[in-house]
Amino acid sequence: MMPNAGCWRRRLAALVIVTSWLTGCATAGFETNGVAACPPVVEYSRELQARAAEELAMLPDRSVVVEMMGDYAVMRDQARGCR
Repeated sequence: MMPNAGCWRRRLAALVIVTSWLTGCATAGFETNGVAACPPVVEYSRELQARAAEELAMLPDRSVVVEMMGDYAVMRDQARGCR
């Protein structure tokens, strides 16, 4: 294990939290013909985001959950951008 192995997890957790904050104001949009244009983006409280970051930092090295959280952040950005 590298001495700075925990450092990248904290940075990733911070990225996930910042992404969540930036997308927290997004809303679902619909085209006039009733077809969904944008999926809804769930809002998370700051307390819940902080707790998630702490739990993410405790995951073992090479955890697939860390990779999935990165994907989730991208999907939230895409949902916000589609409106």
